[in-house]
Amino acid sequence: MRTGILICLVLGLLSVEMNMERHQEEVMNKLKESKWASFIVEFAEVELGSGGALTELVEAINQLIDQLEEELDDIHDAYSRRTDEHNRDVTRYEQEIQDADRDIFNGEDFIDNVLIPQKQRFLDALAQLKTNIEENRRILDQETINRKKQHEQFLSNIAEINEAIGAVDESLGLLSQITNPSLVQFKRVQTNLGRIQTTFQNHSSFAPIIRALLELATEQNFADQGSLQQLVKIFNELRVQFVDTLNQETADESAAESKFTSRVAQLEKEFAEFQRAVLIKNSEIAANEQKLGETIVYVGQRKDDRATLQAQLQAENDNYAAETDLYNRTVAEYNKEIEISKQALALLTQPSFEQYVKSKVGI
Repeated sequence: MRTGILICLVLGLLSVEMNMERHQEEVMNKLKESKWASFIVEFAEVELGSGGALTELVEAINQLIDQLEEELDDIHDAYSRRTDEHNRDVTRYEQEIQDADRDIFNGEDFIDNVLIPQKQRFLDALAQLKTNIEENRRILDQETINRKKQHEQFLSNIAEINEAIGAVDESLGLLSQITNPSLVQFKRVQTNLGRIQTTFQNHSSFAPIIRALLELATEQNFADQGSLQQLVKIFNELRVQFVDTLNQETADESAAESKFTSRVAQLEKEFAEFQRAVLIKNSEIAANEQKLGETIVYVGQRKDDRATLQAQLQAENDNYAAETDLYNRTVAEYNKEIEISKQALALLTQPSFEQYVKSKVGI
C-alpha cells in the first residue's frame, strides 16, 4: 500500500460504518471491531493527547488524495496516448495486411490468368512453327524430287527427239543420194522409220505423218521419183515437227526450272521467316518463364510479409489487451484508495469524532 495510514483508513472504513450521532459506547464498540479503525482512534488520541490537533492528519490525507488524483490523471493520459499509438499501429498493420492481400491476389491472378495461358499460347505457337518448318522442308524435298524427275524426263525426251531428228536427217541424206535405189538404202530408210515409230508411237501429233511415211516407204515407191520426192517432203515436215517439239521441250524445261527456282526461293523465304519466328517465340517463352518465376517469388515474399504483419498485429493486440487489463486494475485500485481516503477524511472531520477521541484521553 502507498501509505500505512491510507490502508488503515480503508480497512477501518470497510469494517466500521461509524455513526457519531449514536451513543459513545456504541461507537466505541464499533471501533473495537476493526483494528485499523482502532489505529485511527489511537493515532488521534496520541495526536490530541500530545497537545496536537487533527488538522495535520486531515491535511496529510488531503495531500494524499491530491497526489492520488494527480497520479490517476497521469495514468489516464498515458493510457490515452498508448491507445492512440495502438490505434495507429493497428490501422497501419491492417492497411499493410490489406496491401499484402491485394498484392498476393493480383500476383496469383496474373500467374493464373495471364502468364500461364500466355506460356501455353507461346508453346502452341512454337509447336505450330516447328510443324510449319517440317512441312516446308517436306514440300521442298518433294518439289526437288519432282523437279529432278521432270528434268530427267526432259533429258530423255531431248535424247529421243535428237535421235529421231538424226534418223530423219539420215533418211533424207539417203533419199537425196538415190539415183538408182538399192535394197540396202531402202532397208535403212525403213529401219529409221521403225525406230521413229517405236519412239513416238504414243505421240498423237506425229502418228499421222509417220503412218504416211510408212505407206510411202515401199520398195516400189523407191523406184518412182515422184513418190521419193513426196517421201522427202514428208520427212522434212516430220523434221520440222521434231525441231518444234525440241524447242517446246526446251522452253518448257526453262519455264519449269524458272518456276522451280521461284518456288525454292519462296520456300526458303518462308523457312527463314519461320526460323526468325522460332527465335522470337523462344525469346518470348524465356521472358515469360523469367516473369513467372519472379512473380512466384514475389507472391511468396508477400505471403511471408503478410504472415509477419499478422503476427505483429496479434502481438500488438495482445500487448494492448494486457496493458488495458493492467490499466483497468490500476485505475480501480487508485479509485479505491481515493474513495477510502475521502471516507477517512470525512470521518476525521466530523466534530463528534474529535469529541469522542478527546473523551477517551480525558481532555
